This record gives sequence, structure tokens and C-alpha cells, in this order.
Amino acid sequence: MDKLKRVLSGRDAQEPSGLAEVIDATSLGWGTRVKGFIACFALGCLFSLLGSCLLWVPKKGLLLFAVFYTLGNIASIGSTLFLMGPMKQLKRMFDPTRLIATVVMLLCLILTLCSAFWWPKKGLALIFCILQFFALAWYSISFIPYAR
Repeated sequence: MDKLKRVLSGRDAQEPSGLAEVIDATSLGWGTRVKGFIACFALGCLFSLLGSCLLWVPKKGLLLFAVFYTLGNIASIGSTLFLMGPMKQLKRMFDPTRLIATVVMLLCLILTLCSAFWWPKKGLALIFCILQFFALAWYSISFIPYAR
């Protein structure tokens, strides 16, 4: 369990330096990180579920679905920031092995919101939500060793 904590929190098995001690002293504890992860992930799932329910609202349903589904995915991705820390998460997101998956996923998130707010095409918002789902799945799979 300690090894898992070290890997997810970004600590190496090496002797901690003075800077590492300062960072550890100012960072969140392991229990707080897990609670933050669970809360943020649950909020993301709730937003995605709420978006799916709002899809059936007349006239504005597709717009509400696109917005809440995107917010849910952003919150779910943000939940991993609690486990790894923001800088390590960003470094891992933009590793050469998952750079394309990250760019496609972020592009789909942005295009979904653009199609929901600025472009009056509801079908385009639905297509971008579907692409967002597949891009997020591809991005998530890129973190599993040998799954690519």
C-alpha cells in the first residue's frame, strides 16, 4: 500500500531532498487526497448523469446535455489531480505516448462547449459529445500499461 501511495503521490523511492520535504509539508495528506478524488469523481458522475437526464427536456435539452456532460468529464479528469498532484498529472498527460489522445480529448471538450454555446447546430453538439466519449475512453486507456 505504501508503494502505491508513493507512486500516486509522485514520490520516488529515493532519499527525499530538502525541496521534497518542503513540498511534502505543504501538500495534502493521503486521506485528504483520496476524499478529494472521491468527491470530485462523484460530482463528475452526477453531472454526466444529470446531463443524460436533461437530454429529454424540450427545446434546450441537447444544450443542457452537452454542457453537463462536458462538465462531468472535466470534473472526472480533475479528480485525478488529487491523487497525483497537478504538475505530475500535466506531465503525464503530455507525455509523448499519450500526447495525441490528450489533444484529441481536450479538443473534443472545447468543441462540445463551442457547439453548445456559439454554434446553433444541435446535431453538431451531439456528434461532439459522442466524439468526446470516445476520446475520453482513448485517453483513459492510454494510462493502462500495454493497453495501447
